[in-house]
Amino acid sequence: MKFAVSFAAIGLLALCAVAGAKSIDIDVTRVKSIDQFDRYWRRLPAEFQSLRTVEVPQGRITNGQLAGTGQFPYQAVLYSDAGDGFYSLCGGSILTVNYILTAAHCVTDDFSQKVPGGIAILGATDRNVIQSTQQRMTYGNAGIRVHPQYSASGIRNDIATVRLDTPAVFTAYVKPIDLPALSDTRQFGGFEGTASGFGRTVDNGAPSGVLMFVRNPVMTNTQCNLYWSTSSVQAQNVCLDPTGGRSACHGDSGGPLTVQDAGRSLQVGIASFVSAQGCTSGAPSVWVRVSYFRDWIRQNSDYVFRA
Repeated sequence: MKFAVSFAAIGLLALCAVAGAKSIDIDVTRVKSIDQFDRYWRRLPAEFQSLRTVEVPQGRITNGQLAGTGQFPYQAVLYSDAGDGFYSLCGGSILTVNYILTAAHCVTDDFSQKVPGGIAILGATDRNVIQSTQQRMTYGNAGIRVHPQYSASGIRNDIATVRLDTPAVFTAYVKPIDLPALSDTRQFGGFEGTASGFGRTVDNGAPSGVLMFVRNPVMTNTQCNLYWSTSSVQAQNVCLDPTGGRSACHGDSGGPLTVQDAGRSLQVGIASFVSAQGCTSGAPSVWVRVSYFRDWIRQNSDYVFRA
């Protein structure tokens, strides 16, 4: 009888989570991609500034693919309070039932101060509607942890974790991501990388409502430094090849870069500098290297790394 009661309680918790998710509605007309806010650009060094004015073809999403339901169960959407009734859109990845991994610039303002809070959406393939697969929950200022050495202008230590106000319930559509084990010393250059997110599909327009993904090779840092200076791309970064105009054009800041490893998705990067403008420049997208920050992630979440 104890087991029956326990399983019934778990089922009730799952139902409550879904019911709670449906109670959070969002005016999507008040949501803008993070790179549509001035603060996204003001933080960047001079060598990135020219990308702001590059003309972007409307067909840039052509090389992306629509994600299937449950294809990226670790994908998270973050709507952070940007003030004046607006929300900034970023991506993230599910670490545990309590924590989301994202970029520091997604949850900070112009002065690198933490935003008041926001809303997380898990299990979504269309963020503009409430799907039965989704779980929606809030997060507050106190639950945001930003790397203490985060430098907005230098794009250094661009990493943060977000504690959800309500724990997620893992389902077929909401699952945690795997991170490189503590003993894993691979740099992943040459691996096929997958970037997923809700990037914009019309220049200067609203961000995409549907989840998309692209696949391209992960670059070595030596290759990446042929495009970006060693001051911009360092050991704490990893880059994705821009071949075919795919790269991170279709992903969001804060979102995951994964590779396939022993049949599982392994997150190797967090989108740090990704924008539609960068796609046409032919420059690689720049990501936070997850393995570089394993100790910090362990100290600022309840994620347990494999040995």
